[in-house]
Amino acid sequence: MKPRQILVTSALPYANGAIHLGHLVEYIQTDIWVRFQKLSGHECYYVCADDTHGTPIMLRAEKEGISPEALINRVHAEHSRDFKGFHVAFDNYYTTHSDETRHYSEEIYARLKKAGLIEVRTIEQYYDPVKEMFLPDRFIKGECPKCGAKDQYGDACESCGAAYAPTELVNPYSAVSGATPVLRESEHYFFRLSDARCQEFLRRYTQSAGPLGPVLQPEASNKMQEWLGAPGENKLTDWDISRDAPYFGFEIPGDEGKSTGKFFYVWLDAPIGYMGSFRNLCDRTGLDFDAFWGPASQAELYHFIGKDILYFHALFWPAELAHAGFRTPTKIFAHGFLTVDGAKMSKSRGTFITAESYLAQGLNPEWLRYYYAAKLNGSIEDIDLNLDDFVARVNSDLIGKYINIASRCAGFITKRFAGKLAEVKAEHMLAILGDGKLPDRVAQAFDDRDFSRALREIMAYADKANKFVNDQKPWELAKLAGREEELHQVCSLAINLFKSLTALLSPVLPSLAAEVEAFLGIARLTWADTRSILPAGHRINEYKHLMQRIEPKQIEALVLANRESLEPSAETPSQQRHAQHQQATEDKVQTSAQTSEPVISIDDFSKVDLRIVKIVAAAHVEGAEKLLKLTLALGEEPGAETRTVFAGIKSAYAPEALVGRLTIMVANLAPRKMKFGLSEGMVLAASDPDSPGLFLLSPDSGAVPGMRVK
Repeated sequence: MKPRQILVTSALPYANGAIHLGHLVEYIQTDIWVRFQKLSGHECYYVCADDTHGTPIMLRAEKEGISPEALINRVHAEHSRDFKGFHVAFDNYYTTHSDETRHYSEEIYARLKKAGLIEVRTIEQYYDPVKEMFLPDRFIKGECPKCGAKDQYGDACESCGAAYAPTELVNPYSAVSGATPVLRESEHYFFRLSDARCQEFLRRYTQSAGPLGPVLQPEASNKMQEWLGAPGENKLTDWDISRDAPYFGFEIPGDEGKSTGKFFYVWLDAPIGYMGSFRNLCDRTGLDFDAFWGPASQAELYHFIGKDILYFHALFWPAELAHAGFRTPTKIFAHGFLTVDGAKMSKSRGTFITAESYLAQGLNPEWLRYYYAAKLNGSIEDIDLNLDDFVARVNSDLIGKYINIASRCAGFITKRFAGKLAEVKAEHMLAILGDGKLPDRVAQAFDDRDFSRALREIMAYADKANKFVNDQKPWELAKLAGREEELHQVCSLAINLFKSLTALLSPVLPSLAAEVEAFLGIARLTWADTRSILPAGHRINEYKHLMQRIEPKQIEALVLANRESLEPSAETPSQQRHAQHQQATEDKVQTSAQTSEPVISIDDFSKVDLRIVKIVAAAHVEGAEKLLKLTLALGEEPGAETRTVFAGIKSAYAPEALVGRLTIMVANLAPRKMKFGLSEGMVLAASDPDSPGLFLLSPDSGAVPGMRVK
């Protein structure tokens, strides 16, 4: 195979938080793929960087009393530590707050402007009069204009899923200061995605397929066509690429060196950070930047991303590159999200696990690398970290199958034969495996990012190797006189099988592979070693145990270490979002305490079975002034139990706004026969006799149908 020239990137982690196990799905996936390409002899580079600009960075630094530069430098060190801990081997891990990224941001902007694809317009947006700053959508909160849910962001409601403009929020407030924002006019810069040139290019690009296959996975391509609309429909709107001061980022250059006072929006310069990081690598190593990014580049360019940022990477980014005179990505690989035990990661359940915490608990990072690889298949599907399955699979596959081969045979070689191997012939290996094409199938699976298929093939190989050892019983041969040569042959063959398996697994388990190389006394493994045989007389070193089993108590300790305290908060009412409502809040709490119902014991409360449910259907009830008929699911899986409940919430909610929403029900309430039908429970809602309104209760993010409320 002719060596390929490949550049690979992962999405840039934001410099405003720790790396967690959800992030690691992407970086481990990318690292395995890159290691496989390098093992196969290809010229492959893997670059990434911290995404360092934006309002959240600026505000966090201000809160900590440090400069944004000090904050991003500290986080960069933390991220680098965590990636290294999980053996993610970037060729360059850089920062978007760099001269290189600034240079290409300004160059791309200038070229787009020259092409007539930048337009300046005056827009109205919310302004915080206390902080004296314009507010991004996510820093404006208020009541959803569709369902009335409180504390929703300025772009979408997390309760009913509706999308809207920040100006549509009811009773908006600044998430920064709590002040009521005011509308002000401001000039903004737009990339004209609605231009016919961009529309036509994106229709071609998102459905294109080169010699290496389609640019996008089928699911992603279909989503792009949905966003683009039918030919001639022109659904894309222009993209606001500017932000007002104060803002931590790069200032947009004006004509003749004049200041614009505007800054590039973080999503403009973040993908350009791929170019900045690679430019930095080129300057340090002598690589040709244009050979990878120039319009005539023959190199392959791949982006690994989460499916939530497809819009930016498959529409905005290639449109920028193409119309600024740079090459576009060969392929964009999107992956799904991580759930833990079937649900979103949760701090309260201890499953929002940081990379640092995992390593601090002494857990082997290659356990997780293997488990993720066993789940990844190259699609956009979410994957689940089932903690019980994690323990069982790692112990069964890595310890019970793979490591078991060396641990049962290596000792005989060192003790009985001075560490020297006997001659092993290729036909002997083939007779055990029964198939000489397995390394080719594994290679294809790795290249397709179907790691789960690759590992199934590898473990089938391990099963055959273990069957050979079990059938030959070297521990019994060692007890029999005159069987020395046979013992030597059997154990030498097993060690060669183990070496071949290690070469196959080395993209997934690089640290363990290095330990095996030291044990076997061999040079660094390549993909060719999946078939090579160690010569007769080759000396191996004394075997030392290569990997420990996972103990369930280790997982229990990890969950406990990441569980957020559920003790009542000691925060004062001054931390409420509106300072002007502080006294009213205190008065209401005091009044409520004075008029509360008689106390009950914990035993009384424990009799009530409160469950998280999902509203899968809602409808008006003919002849009922106050009732809605709700169908509630007590689980997420198909065929999960459902209950019918008639709820007196018609005055507050339209049925269609409730479908898909999570709420809380009393699940052990005796069914009540009504003239409209049988009501099999009760949903919980809040109200206040002193003010109008009825508010259905919603669980926190991470709760799933069927969970019990305690």
